[in-house]
Amino acid sequence: MFSNSVKILSLDDFEIKIDPSWFVIAALITWSLSQQYFPDVVPDASAHTYLVIALIGMLGLFISLLLHELAHSVVARRLGIEIKSITLFIFGGLAELGSEPKSARDEFLIAVAGPIMSLFLAFCFWLFTQIALLASGPDTFVAVLSYLGAINLVLALFNLVPAFPLDGGRILRAYLWHRSGNILKATQIAAQSGAVFAYFLMAMGVLALFQGAFVSGLWYLLIGGFVLVAARSAYTSKLAQTVLADKVVSDLMTLSPVTATPDMTLSEFVNQIMLRHSVSFVPVVDGDVLLGHIDQAVLSRIDRENWGSARVGDVFVSLDSSAIVAPDMPVSKLLDQISLTSRRKYMVVHDQKLSGIVTLADLTRYLGLAAMAHPAMNPAR
Repeated sequence: MFSNSVKILSLDDFEIKIDPSWFVIAALITWSLSQQYFPDVVPDASAHTYLVIALIGMLGLFISLLLHELAHSVVARRLGIEIKSITLFIFGGLAELGSEPKSARDEFLIAVAGPIMSLFLAFCFWLFTQIALLASGPDTFVAVLSYLGAINLVLALFNLVPAFPLDGGRILRAYLWHRSGNILKATQIAAQSGAVFAYFLMAMGVLALFQGAFVSGLWYLLIGGFVLVAARSAYTSKLAQTVLADKVVSDLMTLSPVTATPDMTLSEFVNQIMLRHSVSFVPVVDGDVLLGHIDQAVLSRIDRENWGSARVGDVFVSLDSSAIVAPDMPVSKLLDQISLTSRRKYMVVHDQKLSGIVTLADLTRYLGLAAMAHPAMNPAR
């Protein structure tokens, strides 16, 4: 999900990463604290002081978010769920689970751990603030502690909103899953709650823009858009896991695909194969022997004026294990492979012979048909 993220450290075998987008929000938070929040709370300090305490406040928020996600991760690991990494990005933090929770109870425990950590941190910072006040500590020190207590409280309460993928939405899904026993239906309802909340945030953003609060309005719109996309993606992912759980490649592949021979000119290949059959990825065979494949990417590297003389056998891509899958490969593994490699089209090979072709479009088409065929899987109902 975060292909450009950079690992910064490991904590108890948890990989901590930062996505470049985090630096955007870090800069915005530092600017906002140094120019608006702390000057209002602690008047008459120097610009240098405001910048220093703003940086401390931003780093305190960074650590608070990290502890929030670590709480999710520690509970998940104790329940036997792999944690791929914890990534901080523009909208906060995300613990990437290697698999879904096995039960509604596990889902609840993992989801509630984050808000509990944030509430604990809010209480600790409030307590430290009271101690600092009693000890007549520096106003700037008290202001930073007070800010971190307030921001952790806001973080906890915001995450408890029952809107997927927020923690509150996951708690809602756990409750619905426990009550109905149907995780897909529970995910659907929780995702719908996330969509409603997302539209509310975006409406607030539009209202703020009309009132002249450009930064606040844009921020509401961005967060709302993120929640909406994440909610829909969560449902689509769960739908795919449910529908494709017991499927293998041979169940979805295209049988007897169109093929090309090595002696065809590229002009013949384009006119007789690509255009006539509306395909862009074609296996190359010589009799019963599979040689490789040719696709639009290969053609794009050959000047059009040479298509009449160049032959498929001169330019095709030789057999490559990265473009081959077995008929009995579980579709779930194929989806993982597509995600890792970004390759969308594969030749299905058995005993060194071509059995068919399977593409991401085949999987998407099957999912669409499954959603229409099963009302419980249709998010529009």
